[in-house]
Amino acid sequence: MSVTAPDLVAAQRHTVRTLVATQAIGGLGLGAAISVGALLAMDVTGSDGLSGLAQTAQTLGAAVVAAVLAAYMSRHGRRPGLTMGYLAGALGGGLCLVSGVVRSFPLLLVGMVLLGAVTATNLQSRYAATDLSQPAHRGRDLSTVVWATTIGSVLGPNLSGAGGVVARWLNLPELAGPFLFTIVALLAAAAVMAALLRPDPLLLVRSVTPHDDPADVGALTTPDRPWPVIVHTPLVLAAAVGMALSHAVMVSVMVMTPIYMDHGGASLEVIGLVISGHILGMFAFSPLVGMLADRVGSPLVVGLGGLILLASLVLAGLSAPGASPGLGLGLFLLGLGWSFGSVGSSTLLVAATPLRHRPRVQGTVDMLTGFTAAAGGAVAGVVVGTLGFGWLSAGAAVLAFGVVVVSVVAGRYAARGQSDEPASSPVADSAGG
Repeated sequence: MSVTAPDLVAAQRHTVRTLVATQAIGGLGLGAAISVGALLAMDVTGSDGLSGLAQTAQTLGAAVVAAVLAAYMSRHGRRPGLTMGYLAGALGGGLCLVSGVVRSFPLLLVGMVLLGAVTATNLQSRYAATDLSQPAHRGRDLSTVVWATTIGSVLGPNLSGAGGVVARWLNLPELAGPFLFTIVALLAAAAVMAALLRPDPLLLVRSVTPHDDPADVGALTTPDRPWPVIVHTPLVLAAAVGMALSHAVMVSVMVMTPIYMDHGGASLEVIGLVISGHILGMFAFSPLVGMLADRVGSPLVVGLGGLILLASLVLAGLSAPGASPGLGLGLFLLGLGWSFGSVGSSTLLVAATPLRHRPRVQGTVDMLTGFTAAAGGAVAGVVVGTLGFGWLSAGAAVLAFGVVVVSVVAGRYAARGQSDEPASSPVADSAGG
């Protein structure tokens, strides 16, 4: 059966709508869990120091699962892989709930690792949104799915109170209650994904796209070996480095800001307001960032992200501890700079990677980004504890400058003819012929 251009356009619109829905539902479940994960760890262990391991386990889980999901999707398509990710997260939520009942810290850590599958799934969803995109709208489609994360990020943590009420009804530990919402939300996201992501966008685009040009770097290796593609394709390598550095800057400064504010006597309400502003900067403007990437090119957007990150670090690093307008604005810009860097790098990665390698390369880059973020968060605590928040901002500024350098390098390669736009698009080719 032949597939026409209108068929592909309709399939792409349906894909984006489905991914927006699952992203919002899945983000809601993850937000409910993350908001109490560290508190449950502290309650189970009685140790403030061990409580941070819950978030670390979730971050590392996301990094590892990203590569596993990508390998599975490379063979079987987006729909079964993304569905499996949400189901793994639901299992993780169940283990976290049980850990609160039986007071088992190791079981809680296993549950948090599996919850990392939700983060990995949400990240892979942004790539699924580009499988059928026309080159001119790739950034828009990707960033629309990223934007949907805002819903869960904002609403999910607010379910902790209701979760406590439900837990008391069921005679469960209060901090285990929010995981009930996590389980239900992630099972719902898996059901929506399994039922509605049809046709599978990755399988469909492969069925209508010619094989890669033998001269392309993609012909040098098999789809099961992403590293040669990353290392030997300059724009792919630039996208990977830009994404990793942007994420490391954001995570390292963001995780230490509440502590810095608390030391200055800021109330929990003010700290929450600053973090909410940071999340707003991360996600709320992503569709505009994506459309800008479509208009001016991904390398320039990555560079703008690096400059915004530098401005945010100057504001935050020079601010006094506690409640400060400069700190609030700095954290908002930190999120906005991350949005520019992440969306720009993701769009560049999709465009520069041969089709048959995309799932594995995308998963590998997400894995590297996750490990980089985990390392940044760990080092940040040591730096703030020994040298102070200002030195953390200064160190992060070095990484942010690296984002700017990456954008310049990517721009030069694009100018030489290795454009960040693909040689062809199934939608565009069908429409033109």
